Amino acid sequence: MASDHLYSLQSDLRLARDLADMADEITRSRFRAADLVISTKPDTTHVTDADQAVERALRGALADSRPGDAILGEEYGTDGDARRQWIIDPIDGTANFLRGVPVWGTLIALAIDGEPVVGVVSSPALGKRWWAARGLGAYVDDALGSTVGRHERRIRVSGVRDLQNASISYGSMQQWDEAGRLDALIGLSRAVWRTRAYGDMWSYMLLAEGLLDVASEYDLKPYDMAALVPIVEEAGGRFTSVDGRPGPWHGSALATNGVLHDAVLRALA
Repeated sequence: MASDHLYSLQSDLRLARDLADMADEITRSRFRAADLVISTKPDTTHVTDADQAVERALRGALADSRPGDAILGEEYGTDGDARRQWIIDPIDGTANFLRGVPVWGTLIALAIDGEPVVGVVSSPALGKRWWAARGLGAYVDDALGSTVGRHERRIRVSGVRDLQNASISYGSMQQWDEAGRLDALIGLSRAVWRTRAYGDMWSYMLLAEGLLDVASEYDLKPYDMAALVPIVEEAGGRFTSVDGRPGPWHGSALATNGVLHDAVLRALA
């Protein structure tokens, strides 16, 4: 089993970005493909041949590069029980992917002792990639896939301090209704400036860039959230469940610019 100190976060982040390059090559070739294979999983959600191909490729690369690390992926479950665990969502936003909507991305995270410390979100159809590692800041490439080079810049959450001036993204009304929290969402919507449902990883990346102030949703798995946590937090924000528990392990997400977090928790309580 690999030592926890064998790799630096810089090298882990470089690996995660290399893995994202591998994923993008696969997803670009299958996005809007006429022969895309779509099937339904036992939980009634959809999966495509692209989801499966990406996760298989990343698992193979990790087996070579980090043989002592554990892996948790959406399509093929958990392998290993090491303190270092790679968490993969091969395509976050599969419903968008299979419909040809460009809002989707590959999510790659490394958690150590359950704490996500590296995160990469790559969205080739939007031409953007976001990444962060604990203590190293959060960044975006606004020209992903461009032939004229990368356009990388550091990102930071907004400075909005009052809920009445906040712009929020809430996932979907169905999720909140099924969680029995629709009234709480409606109450919050009355307290803020603007509400939208941008959806999936994009809401949280807009927040990390300072373009939204609050993003929240229910019915999530750890692989939906793990890569988002370091990016939001390294951009200066805060990430918990809707009831305030830290990390991606509690089935829901609330990300804010940090300043608004306690106010939003009170509004949703």
